[in-house]
Amino acid sequence: MAEPVRRVLMTADAVGGVWSYALELARALGPDVRVVLATMGPAPSETQRRDALAIANVELEVGLFRLEWMDDPWDDVARAGDWLLALAERTRPDVVHLNGYVHGALPWRVPLLMMGHSCVLSWWRAVRGCEAPPEWRRYREAVARGLAAARAVVAPTRAMLGSLERDYGPLPPSAVIANARDPSRFVARAKQPFVLAAGRLWDGAKNLAALEAAAPRVSWPVRVAGAAAAEHTPRAVEPLGHLSQAALAGELGRASIYALPARYEPFGLSILEAALAGCALVLGDLPSLRELWSGAATFVPSDDPAALASAIEALIRDPRKRTASAKAAEARAARFSPERMAAGYRALYRRLADARAREAACA
Repeated sequence: MAEPVRRVLMTADAVGGVWSYALELARALGPDVRVVLATMGPAPSETQRRDALAIANVELEVGLFRLEWMDDPWDDVARAGDWLLALAERTRPDVVHLNGYVHGALPWRVPLLMMGHSCVLSWWRAVRGCEAPPEWRRYREAVARGLAAARAVVAPTRAMLGSLERDYGPLPPSAVIANARDPSRFVARAKQPFVLAAGRLWDGAKNLAALEAAAPRVSWPVRVAGAAAAEHTPRAVEPLGHLSQAALAGELGRASIYALPARYEPFGLSILEAALAGCALVLGDLPSLRELWSGAATFVPSDDPAALASAIEALIRDPRKRTASAKAAEARAARFSPERMAAGYRALYRRLADARAREAACA
């Protein structure tokens, strides 16, 4: 048997939910697993740096390389690959945990796990309503090579795992390990009569434009935490702008209803945060969200503002139903604990290390 996994090289970016996921996982893995967190894309903010370095078992490495889903990233992707291999040579991890795809095809000397958070092809289909155009062919081919090279592929839902297989072909051994959030950071407070959503108003995946269209038919204020496009002045919703994690947690704690009519959401950390904070959930009717929240949320067609407004109003007018919905969401959210997530990854890391040790013994 291999020695316990003591050091993991994990990639991340500071752009979206992958950052929160990576810090939550690193923290939950505990002090006996050193996580070398290699970020690419825009540099982490000072707040993000402080959050990462506050975790005792995290070593932060920052590489300013364009990410694989950005426009014409390939020179940067190649340079990032050299940088990652050099990091692996210096830090000598037991396992490499990629939160992207393309660098899976690098000549790693240790077992490789790949986490599929989302992808351009499935995003394009859900948000644009058509297949990605030919200029994404190179991306498709590079992602397929990366996935094929992994020893194991993880996704946060069965829906996302199936999406990867449909777009890129048969996968290596795979598993579903749900994302998680620390419940102590999201606490229900005295609930107030308003609806909350979180996301960029211009983001077609979050589809908050549908909520803005529904808002005039909703009797409570509708507040949106997140950046708005410079050329767009929201009229029917109350824009809160970008909020710190603590400020957003406070808003979630006071909100009675959380609405996210998403067109594309492979997991949805903000939904989990809202459920932990005691919000009733109104969500876009997606396979991934049904998988996670069926029986604990109200689902509406993503592009039907009238149905969205009707679902929200039904909860507003029926306090008992609203309370029951919030309690069901909170109970479901308890399944997605950091401890459970970390246990899943620890077991998978160990299996990969054991398999590598057996191969070495037989060589």
